[in-house]
Amino acid sequence: MSGGEWAAVIGGILILVDWIIRIIALIVIPRERKPTAAMAWLLAIFLIPFVGILLYLLIGNIRLPKQRTARQEEADRMIAERAEGLDLVTDHEAWPAWFASAVAQNTRLTGLPVTSGNRATLIDDYQGSIDAMAADVATATRFVHVEFFIVAFDDTTRGFFAAMEAAVRRGVKVRLLMDHIASAKVPLHKATIAELDRIGVEWHYLLPVRPLKGEWQRPDLRNHRKIVVVDGLVGHMGSQNLIDRTYDSPKNVKRGLMWQELVARVTGPAVAELNAVFRSDWYAETGEVLGEEWNTPATAIAVDTSLDALDCQVVPSGPAFEIENNLRQFLTLVNSAQEQVIITSPYFVPDEAMVYAITSAKLRGLDVQLFVSEIGDQGGVWHAQRSYYRALLQAGVRIWLYPGPYILHSKHLSIDDDVAVIGSSNMDIRSFALNFEVTLLVRGASFVADMREVEAKYRELGRELTLEEWDREPASATFLDGIARLTSALQ
Repeated sequence: MSGGEWAAVIGGILILVDWIIRIIALIVIPRERKPTAAMAWLLAIFLIPFVGILLYLLIGNIRLPKQRTARQEEADRMIAERAEGLDLVTDHEAWPAWFASAVAQNTRLTGLPVTSGNRATLIDDYQGSIDAMAADVATATRFVHVEFFIVAFDDTTRGFFAAMEAAVRRGVKVRLLMDHIASAKVPLHKATIAELDRIGVEWHYLLPVRPLKGEWQRPDLRNHRKIVVVDGLVGHMGSQNLIDRTYDSPKNVKRGLMWQELVARVTGPAVAELNAVFRSDWYAETGEVLGEEWNTPATAIAVDTSLDALDCQVVPSGPAFEIENNLRQFLTLVNSAQEQVIITSPYFVPDEAMVYAITSAKLRGLDVQLFVSEIGDQGGVWHAQRSYYRALLQAGVRIWLYPGPYILHSKHLSIDDDVAVIGSSNMDIRSFALNFEVTLLVRGASFVADMREVEAKYRELGRELTLEEWDREPASATFLDGIARLTSALQ
């Protein structure tokens, strides 16, 4: 055959392969996938078929390896069995009428019940929260359990590492889990693991991606939780990682970026639930079941009997669960609100149901506010977030922009005057489906009042975005917003 004939044959084969890819994609991709995610993947494959299919093969499957999934299911089963029939609530009658159904949903999804007699203190000082964790580690007599998305040994965390070292020397067992990819990309990572080894902390990676060691799953399925538990009696959880507020990044230092966080220090029976989440993650990653010597049962923890004691429920979520626990919790809370909904999320990329819940709350006459950062540290996410502003502003939602060079990284939600959620979960598709997260559902007017004070600080430091201002945004910027919104649905 001549060169032209060969070219025609090759061209025909490529066209045939292209159509085969498209037909297979139409059959495979929509299965057990949200329509928005399916459409995003199909659009990518139809527009850039060969690149799109490679991306799908790399990050298109949210299933974890069978062994890890089996371990997680076993851990969840043990948690549910231990909690079955356990009623640690002192006064159901004090709850809002809708709250019992929200709690029941969480319990059915996670196996963890609500408990009464808790105390939770909010800490919005970055160094102060790490110092508070270190101070509690300094009191440990039995065990310390530490789990973070990012761990780094630097000047900010030096005191925490010193507290862990002193605890090990006292004979306290100190265990630490850190997300592999997120922690390994920090420039100080080698020094961090060297210090952990030196001081005698037993540590492991969460969701390691090391194909040469047989460790592989979709690389952007990450464990985003932040938990510290000391002797099962005191816990810390929230948005903050164990790292300097610049994230030890030269790019962040150059831009002057600093992270603003919110952490809750918790005492009471709810700490046992935080410890249960850590123990399940430890088992899922290592195969080691931590016995009762590394636990303090909720029934053995002192209960706060004061009038302003809190009802708390720990809610873990992530790809190991069959459905999106935190998304369902957020939807239930927003749809149940009667007076006010205030959302703080650094990465606000909700799904369609969440957008409808938020705008419907405003249409029902509620005061609905959203706190986000004025600037972004992740370009794609920041543009995707901006794509929702017009719909929210048109519905009457008030949007407050926290000023740069700070990145408002706090993650919390307050409902009316007596219900709130704080934790590691953003209000975005990634936190709903791809990341392991943990949140704390709290019922108690005193806690919400403290959160209102934090929100007031955000409002005082920031500024309100208006629809008139948004209408002046250049078309080039809003075009990028729309493109980023499409790609954000890839999951």
